[in-house]
Amino acid sequence: MAQNCLKCLKYTMCMVNFLCFMCGTAVFGFGVFLMLNTKVSALIPTLSSLNLANTLFITGIIITCVSFLGFLGALKENRCLLITFFILLFILMLVELTVACLLLVYERDIDRFLKKDLTESLVKSRESVKGDNSTMNTDDWDIIQITFQCCGISNTSDWKDKVPKSCCRKSQCGTEQPVYWKAGCYNKLKVWFEENFLVTGVGVIVLCIIEVLGMCFSMTLFCHISRSGLGYKL
Repeated sequence: MAQNCLKCLKYTMCMVNFLCFMCGTAVFGFGVFLMLNTKVSALIPTLSSLNLANTLFITGIIITCVSFLGFLGALKENRCLLITFFILLFILMLVELTVACLLLVYERDIDRFLKKDLTESLVKSRESVKGDNSTMNTDDWDIIQITFQCCGISNTSDWKDKVPKSCCRKSQCGTEQPVYWKAGCYNKLKVWFEENFLVTGVGVIVLCIIEVLGMCFSMTLFCHISRSGLGYKL
C-alpha cells in the first residue's frame, strides 16, 4: 500500500512539473517574441531592465529550470535533484512573501516612486517623438494608453504638443480635431491595481500553497529514497 502511494506521489509530481515546464517554456517563448518584435521604452526608468518582455523572459527561465529539476528528480528518484528542487521552491516562496510584505508596508513610498518614474518615462518618450506625432511609437506608453483608454499621467497636457495617436479615440482619430482620452493613466492604473488586489492576493496564496505541496512531495520522496538506500540513482 505504501509503495503504491509513493508511486502515485512520484508520477503526480512528474505530471505537475511537466505541465509547469510546458507553461514556463510558453512564457519564455512569448518573452523572446516580445523582445524581438516590439520596440519597448522603459515605463519605469529606475527599473528599466524589468520591462514586460524581460520580465516574461526571466519568469519563463525560472519556471522552466525549477520544474525540470522537479520532474527529473522525481522520475529518476535522485536525492540531489529533489533536495535542490526543495531549496529552490523554498527560496522562491520566501522571495514572493517578502515582496508582498514590502508592497504592503511601503505602499505610500512606492506610490510616490512610481509617479516620479512614470513622469520621467513620459518626458523621455515625448522627447523621442520626432516630426509627425500622429503615428504610433509601439512602446510601453502606447500599450498602456490603448489598453486603459487614457492619456499621459494626469491628462493630455503632459504630452504638450506631441500627443501620440494612442491617446486618440478610434472613431475620432482621422478628423482634423481628434478627440483624446480625458483621464490620466496614473489614476487609471491605480484603480486597476486596487480592483485586482484581491485577485492578486488569492493568486499569491494559491502559488504559495502549490510551492508548499511541491516541497512536501519532494521531501517525502527524498526521505523514502534515503531509507530504501537508492542513493543517487540515475
